[in-house]
Amino acid sequence: MTTAPETVADLWARLAERAAPLPPEWTAAAVAVGALLVLVPTTWRLVRHAVTVVHEGGHGLAAVLSGRRLSGIRLHGDTSGLTVSSGPPTGLGMVVTLLAGYPAPALAALGASWLLATGFAAGLLWALVLLLALMLVQIRNWFGLWVVLVGAAVVGGVTWLAPVVWQQSFGLALVSVLGLGAVRASLELQSSRRRSARRGGSTQSDADQLARLTHVPGVLWVGVFVAVTAACVVGCGLLLFPGWPAP
Repeated sequence: MTTAPETVADLWARLAERAAPLPPEWTAAAVAVGALLVLVPTTWRLVRHAVTVVHEGGHGLAAVLSGRRLSGIRLHGDTSGLTVSSGPPTGLGMVVTLLAGYPAPALAALGASWLLATGFAAGLLWALVLLLALMLVQIRNWFGLWVVLVGAAVVGGVTWLAPVVWQQSFGLALVSVLGLGAVRASLELQSSRRRSARRGGSTQSDADQLARLTHVPGVLWVGVFVAVTAACVVGCGLLLFPGWPAP
């Protein structure tokens, strides 16, 4: 019979296990799969839910770190989301909270790339399971609950059942989805703002709320989102493909 200390020790050993690097062609194939999931419209509508989960998680984390009180997170079927926090309606805390959403998936991809590059694929997946569990307690609608539970089940299944090489491949595809998905979502934000402006309406997008708080035009905030997410994607590439581009 396995004792509790042995179980904990075995779990820690799996977390700390460092995998040998994947062959470059495997890495490229896994990244390409993630990129296709983002570029193809049909699959983008599906994997964008993962981008939204991290986007709203970024809002929530920024709210807590800036001294605001997190009230809950909602995820919707149209891939939008809403994070509600209480505190002053203006000021640095609110700006930081709004600013965190769009860059969050790309920043998460950058951190995941570092873990994968250093061989900690299992540690990355366990960290994702833990973060999804923490987010679960903040979800305030049934669809959001379903999305997070399905995500946790997929990541948990890969963590427990898949060989290390497939854990690495899954992690690489996820990095592509989050990084490139963050760039695409930032670009689509400007398109949605433009459509809303043509209809004569106003939006409650992060960029527009930041514009009202800071008196900096929303299009410039969209530019910030695109620049930060694109820079993170470049960073991911440098971590995952050291030595590229070749001199």
